[in-house]
Amino acid sequence: MPNLVLPLIVLLALAPAASAEMGPFDRVELAQLSIHQRIVIRIPRVFGRRAEERSEFAEQRWVTKKGPKCVPMGAIEGAVITGSDSVDLLVADGTRLRAEFDDDCPALDFYSGLYVKGTSDGMVCADRDSIRSRSGSACKIERFRRLVAKR
Repeated sequence: MPNLVLPLIVLLALAPAASAEMGPFDRVELAQLSIHQRIVIRIPRVFGRRAEERSEFAEQRWVTKKGPKCVPMGAIEGAVITGSDSVDLLVADGTRLRAEFDDDCPALDFYSGLYVKGTSDGMVCADRDSIRSRSGSACKIERFRRLVAKR
């Protein structure tokens, strides 16, 4: 946004002095309006309905592959906490992505759910965005890894 202060000062200096003859709408009025919007997306934790489902998921072995740089925010359906420094994200198309954090950011705070701050492009990106916990702590996403079931 260009600096508007200097042109406004010049206009005010060139404006005629206020007199009794001037009407109420003959003077210059300046105003500024700022609108701030913040969108926060809640990502629910996924729990198995039965004990068998939970043990089946825990026994599943995953192989990590190279993941995408960004994920559409609307495609993330849920999250599973499986490690101390990462969170597995369940994507609408059936894929699983592991969001890996820095070493100094354990995922233990995310047991009551995850939050992601909305972005203008609608994407969650590694090396840019953070996942936040309900308690207020935030972990920056270092990278995404795609999870493939080990056979």
